Amino acid sequence: MFARVIYIISSIPLSVLAISATCKASSWQPQHPVCTGPPEVYEVRPSNGKGLGVFAAYDLEIGDIVMRETPVIKIPRPTVVKKDPYPMSEVYRLVLKEFEALSPDAQEAVLSLTYHTSATESETINELGVIFRTNAYNTGNNISLLPKMARINHSCRPNSDYYWNEKLNTQVVYASRKIKKGEELSVSYISLLLTHQERQKDLDRYGFTCSCEACNQEREVSDDRRITIRKAFTDFESQLSLEPLTSETAKRQARNNAKASLQLAELVQEEGLAIYYARAFRITAISHARVEDWEPAAIWASRGYELRYMEDPESTNAQEMHHLTSFFIASWENTLRNRSST
Repeated sequence: MFARVIYIISSIPLSVLAISATCKASSWQPQHPVCTGPPEVYEVRPSNGKGLGVFAAYDLEIGDIVMRETPVIKIPRPTVVKKDPYPMSEVYRLVLKEFEALSPDAQEAVLSLTYHTSATESETINELGVIFRTNAYNTGNNISLLPKMARINHSCRPNSDYYWNEKLNTQVVYASRKIKKGEELSVSYISLLLTHQERQKDLDRYGFTCSCEACNQEREVSDDRRITIRKAFTDFESQLSLEPLTSETAKRQARNNAKASLQLAELVQEEGLAIYYARAFRITAISHARVEDWEPAAIWASRGYELRYMEDPESTNAQEMHHLTSFFIASWENTLRNRSST
């Protein structure tokens, strides 16, 4: 069954797959795009100990769009020289100019957002500048304020992720795992492949202590997994070439890597880091392709492509995984033909 499904994927022209980012695929099959509904899939209400939060109004499947939002304020990303302080005065100047052009309702939405300052900052930094610093996201070459998305709280094991669509000037938030009705939606404000202590240090600038499952209930086990995953991602990075292996030593190392890649994929899933699944699946697919084990290579590539497509069907990551899936399936089919002819 799996082989039939991934064969269907490989036969679809990429031009057909690159449908509008306003639509998602039904059962992830790109040939049947289904546009999602309006943003009423969520509601904003108080979250215990977190101020306001965003909650699912319905059950959400992986890849379902949570919200699409155009920035109300967008400024060029400032150039920061290493060791120099962040140029908040320049940021504030640019933000103020954008803010003054907003409607009264939009200004009110911006000023209602939560922000955090240290004791020394509270007397010296303008409120608008701090609101922007606390709530803004990187969007391509710019930094943008998205008041609706700013209501989504942080988790070190988030159930949602997002991407920036430059063509549509829109930030898209989607479910990265299944979400039950009434469950709070979460994204990550920081890198997640850090220990609890490192993550909390990064979160200090937002003025809260994370109390998610990874931080409270499984801290030591979670830290060990994340350290291992981070090291594995780094170690694999230089070993993902599809160039032919010429020495026995290289072949032996590649076989060991294929086994290790399965452990990596399992570990990322055990830790529940859905936003890293596609990266781990890509590594596992290429690692098996390097030893010409085409069946698992094709299956893992198709799983990675499924996730990349749901993230952003027009991204370079999705296109790369489409190409790898097609190539690995063709190699698998060729191997099967050769076996049947002997």
